[in-house]
Amino acid sequence: MNSLEQKIKSKKAIIGVVGLGYVGLPLAVEFANKGFKTIGIDLSNWKVEKINKGENYIQDVSDKELEKVVKKKFLVAKNNYDSVPEMDVIYICVPTPFTENKEPDISYIVNASEEIAKGLRKGQLVILKSTTFPNTTEGIVQPILERTGLKAGKDFYLAFSPERIDPGNKVWTTKNTPVVVGGVTKKCTDLAALSNQQIISKVVKVSNPKVAEMEKLLENIFRSVNIALVNEMALLCDRMGGINIWEVIEAASTKPFGFMPFYPGPGIGGHCILIDPYYLEWQARAYDFVTHFIRIAAETNENMPFYVKHMILREISQTDKSIQNSKILFLGAAFKKDVDDTRHSPAIKVMELLLKDYCDLQLMYNDPYVPEIEVNGLKLNSVKLTKKLLNEMDLVVITTNHSIYDYDFIVKNSRRVIDTRNATKNVRNGQNKIVLLGSGARKGYSV
Repeated sequence: MNSLEQKIKSKKAIIGVVGLGYVGLPLAVEFANKGFKTIGIDLSNWKVEKINKGENYIQDVSDKELEKVVKKKFLVAKNNYDSVPEMDVIYICVPTPFTENKEPDISYIVNASEEIAKGLRKGQLVILKSTTFPNTTEGIVQPILERTGLKAGKDFYLAFSPERIDPGNKVWTTKNTPVVVGGVTKKCTDLAALSNQQIISKVVKVSNPKVAEMEKLLENIFRSVNIALVNEMALLCDRMGGINIWEVIEAASTKPFGFMPFYPGPGIGGHCILIDPYYLEWQARAYDFVTHFIRIAAETNENMPFYVKHMILREISQTDKSIQNSKILFLGAAFKKDVDDTRHSPAIKVMELLLKDYCDLQLMYNDPYVPEIEVNGLKLNSVKLTKKLLNEMDLVVITTNHSIYDYDFIVKNSRRVIDTRNATKNVRNGQNKIVLLGSGARKGYSV
């Protein structure tokens, strides 16, 4: 039996996790919870300090579980790569953003690979989890690691196993969400699957890393394309008037086959769905292939914050106020409901667009999960949501449909409400104050 295989099965393998963010920290805590000595690496000193104090900063991680595994010394965090030689399995969970020109930025993967290579030894397993374009594992990570003279599949093992994190999801978590694994050799695949099986209930093997890398992009592009479809239909319904896209989707959802509901909104946020289409589109150019369909979908979604800005200007124009002298309150700064994640938040994007053109605008926001944001270099603090505040606003814009909000209270005490999430669907009174994205309704206002 392979010595690494024995170590994994006996829980004597030391696990390394590079990148302690939304993917890496939950992964590290799961391994530590199973009794594996786990070493987390992150160049952010404040993250390392908080973890080593047993203090949590990721919503999807249990405070008690983190505190427990740190106290028992199953999990330790470091801000350097000095411990790489003692690790048996190393997960790379670093960010993969894009540049201003929508080109992939894999510098974090490259830097992590170069640092790991300095301490790479025989018998180690390296698993890349960062979402990226096909051939990153074999075409970029593998050559960096093999500069050591060690060969993948022979001296060390290498695989790709994409993350499947859904921030705020209480049902599907790190431990029960199936994952895909593809190694550069069969042995690499088997060992990577075995490692994942220690903390994840179902692991699916594929033939190679490229399949796993493309599979991850397909997952997110599938969502991007379908969200773009309903966003475009929402804009059409708004233009036509008298058709509520949310009611249309609800009606279509009664079909028991051949339809899956997706919903419009102010834009797409988070790390994956917004970024991943551009990763594939960029790589496709190398093969003289243009991903028209995928790009159009991404552009459609990215245009939604501009449309919400247009809705705001349209509503303010119906008052006796100029946009510069208006008071606007945004409800929700996170990119999705019931989370504190603001990465690429469409709510913040809309605020940026408004303040770019109207710097004197009195803009405020409330988000129970996000105490502070930065908009065009301006720091804003979440204001307390009160009756008095709502009464003073010329317009309230619901950009994130947090469950904690009392929408009856919000609508009752507001003059005008733009609802980009259908959050006010069940509001009993005051519907004449609401303009719903994708409805084009004009019922008059009670002020």
